[in-house]
Amino acid sequence: MRFYKQTHRFYCGVDLHARSMFVHVLDHEGQTLFDQDLPAGPDAFRAAVAPYRAGLVVGCECMFAWYWLADLCEDESIPFTLGHALYMKAIHGGKAKNDQIDAAKIAGLLRGGMFPMAYVYPRDMRETRDLLRRRTYFVRQRAQLIAHIQNTNSQYNLPPFDRKLSRHPDYSELAERFPHASTKLSIGADATLINHYHQTLAELETHLVRHAKVHDPATYHLLQSLPGIGKVLGLILLYEIHDIGRFPEDGNFLSYARLVRCDHESAGKKKGAGCRKIGNAHLKWAFSEAACLMLRALPAAKAWVGRQERKRGKKKALAILEAKIGRAVYQVWKKQQPFDAQKFLTH
Repeated sequence: MRFYKQTHRFYCGVDLHARSMFVHVLDHEGQTLFDQDLPAGPDAFRAAVAPYRAGLVVGCECMFAWYWLADLCEDESIPFTLGHALYMKAIHGGKAKNDQIDAAKIAGLLRGGMFPMAYVYPRDMRETRDLLRRRTYFVRQRAQLIAHIQNTNSQYNLPPFDRKLSRHPDYSELAERFPHASTKLSIGADATLINHYHQTLAELETHLVRHAKVHDPATYHLLQSLPGIGKVLGLILLYEIHDIGRFPEDGNFLSYARLVRCDHESAGKKKGAGCRKIGNAHLKWAFSEAACLMLRALPAAKAWVGRQERKRGKKKALAILEAKIGRAVYQVWKKQQPFDAQKFLTH
């Protein structure tokens, strides 16, 4: 975890919400200069920090509404840092909690060099990343609808489908195999939504592939040199990672992608593991998908996983493969070299 260590004349902590923000400004000696609840907006924020612009740094917790504040600080040439929500919760937990206390503690953490930093994603790629995340949500919703059709078919002990439902050309005809009117209506509703998701996802993927080629086409194509990583997974990796240089070593990257377990130790004894929610959930999902797809695309990888299964079990074997793919992505991106299958399986 990285902490903000730079010194400034003034430290501004913002407890930000969708429609309001509590702003707390400290000087370098820790004296409170401003402490007020304001409407969330550029004009109110500019007016609040105007007397302290020279030597000011702004910090806020990473939550869903931080985009506009980061962009405003960039436009106004004000240093901005984003706080890691889970680490901040562990640091400034207390008996009492409200917006005023939270804003003061954010400013205090900035001043004391104990402000845990999250990554401020650049604005020019932010919209594409968010669209990719929305696409992933739609894919999961479609999968739930397909699973409901499959489960309903099993409930009534009907004959199995002639092909995998995920590859079915027309879902609207599936309702006819069910005998009851209410069940037909339920499956028909599923089929209508699935068809809409198919069309929407195709449009999104066409847009995303075109847009990715503008930002970093060389890395995008290098990522696809890994067996199992196609256009969509390549896009997810490209936009979730953005800059591989922000990870000094592959271990830092694996931790960020939730591919390694962090043990807690005290006096030489293990006390459990760290919070599994710390890290990028979208990268964790992407590497899980990449591992399953690699087993189909690379027979040597399937044989390697089979040997690991006999030693450690299937779950741990797949987890090891995910971590190996994570290291491979790091090296491919860092060195700007294509994937080497032989080296991948021998290390």
